[in-house]
Amino acid sequence: MVFRLVLGCGAVGRKVVERFDDRDDTSRDRLLVVTDDTSIVEALRDESIPARDADPTEPSVIENIESPDVIFIASDRTDVNRTALERARSQFPTASIVAYLGGNATESDRTTFDDLADHVVDAESAMVEHVLEGVARPSADAAIGLRKQLSSIDGRLAVVMHDNPDPDAIASAVGLTDIAAEVDVDADACYFGKISHQENRAMVNLLDLNLRNLSPTDSLEEYDAFALVDHSRPGVNDQLPEDLAVDIVIDHHPPRGPVPGEFVDLREHAGATSTVLTDYLERFGLDPSVATATALLYGIRIDTNDFTREVSPADFNAASVLYPYVDTSVLDQIEQPTVEGETLETIARAIKNRVQRDTVAVASVGRISDRDALPQAADQLLSMEGVETTLVFGFRDEMAFLSARSRAADVDLGETLRDAFDRIGSAGGHADMAGAQLEVGILGSTNDENEVESIVSVVEEVITNRFFEAIETQPGTSVGAYTQTSQWLFTIDEGDAEHEESA
Repeated sequence: MVFRLVLGCGAVGRKVVERFDDRDDTSRDRLLVVTDDTSIVEALRDESIPARDADPTEPSVIENIESPDVIFIASDRTDVNRTALERARSQFPTASIVAYLGGNATESDRTTFDDLADHVVDAESAMVEHVLEGVARPSADAAIGLRKQLSSIDGRLAVVMHDNPDPDAIASAVGLTDIAAEVDVDADACYFGKISHQENRAMVNLLDLNLRNLSPTDSLEEYDAFALVDHSRPGVNDQLPEDLAVDIVIDHHPPRGPVPGEFVDLREHAGATSTVLTDYLERFGLDPSVATATALLYGIRIDTNDFTREVSPADFNAASVLYPYVDTSVLDQIEQPTVEGETLETIARAIKNRVQRDTVAVASVGRISDRDALPQAADQLLSMEGVETTLVFGFRDEMAFLSARSRAADVDLGETLRDAFDRIGSAGGHADMAGAQLEVGILGSTNDENEVESIVSVVEEVITNRFFEAIETQPGTSVGAYTQTSQWLFTIDEGDAEHEESA
């Protein structure tokens, strides 16, 4: 039996502990986590992982622990890890110690870690290797090209996010306006639609981000140049004219058509557009403000699901660059906003109305006033036992909004929703997170509530059947039997649903 002791449990430590606990070959081993983060202790205990709420740097704490075979020192903070390492090595001289360096180490810290630990986990050094290999960051030509393009702008720049922007889009727009200011270009971070998800509103309000909410009726004549962030085509998932001349495009999503723009950076290997903007800030030699750094880190964490989804070395590097400037207390407040009663009601309806086939659950929540409750409901369904893929949808005005989630290895939700709904609306997204929107114009043709409910019932059946069929169909195969029988229900909506406000 091997006894493993974890001192401190930050973002890296938590992932390692969870992965270790999932391994089949450790059933007879012992594990103990010591951290002074009460919320992490409670979460680990809920997962049946032994955890103790105590300061891992306190000598009296480790003195009362029997001698471990392996020690993993895993706080996010370099100073905490250094103190824990020094005391652990003194208390347990024969133990094998693995120590995480943290994101803000000095040369003195590095020397101490090298002297006392058997293995040092240093994310920054790993990133440097990727930089040298040309993997984690773009060439210097990209930064030169962006500076040249910004410098050519004579007038005001509109940095436009996709509709109903998520944290990655918001942070990326703010980052680009900061870079524009460096070359004396006035810029506004702009969006159409609403920021209605609780975490996203908290992010904007707590960081006091300066954003402009555009209306489709607003004149764009005051702007002399346009940039798109976190999406790549005007008129697709924004309300700009499709033929608009675009100066700058920065995105991390694969394009689904020709991308216009004088300067285009589509960095598909990056897990978030915020990662790309962080790289540019560093290339421009700019120290981000606390608000910008906090927003960018939150954008990366949301789009990569805390560095577990479609993550790349560049994302870890960006996080290490940003962390010294981040206000972690504000970040905690952003991540723990109050949940509105209506959101809870939507989640309850999704649970009650779900239709499940094998590991796939689909639920209609009926009429909604806040579309951003849908992804939260989809996440809640996904947490239910025996469920690996979810679709939750609801109706507002004459639109049907859909949100899907999956943790199944053999499901690509973006492709699944496109297969099911692209011919009758717009759909897209990631392999494990996607959305769609369909214009159900027929709902506006009657004021008879009974007739409306009857139509909604038919639409619910069509959406449910299309999704189940698309899940069961091989990629590239047509939707099948429901295509012709249900086509009359919908009119095409030209918006692009590749982005949802909630990750």
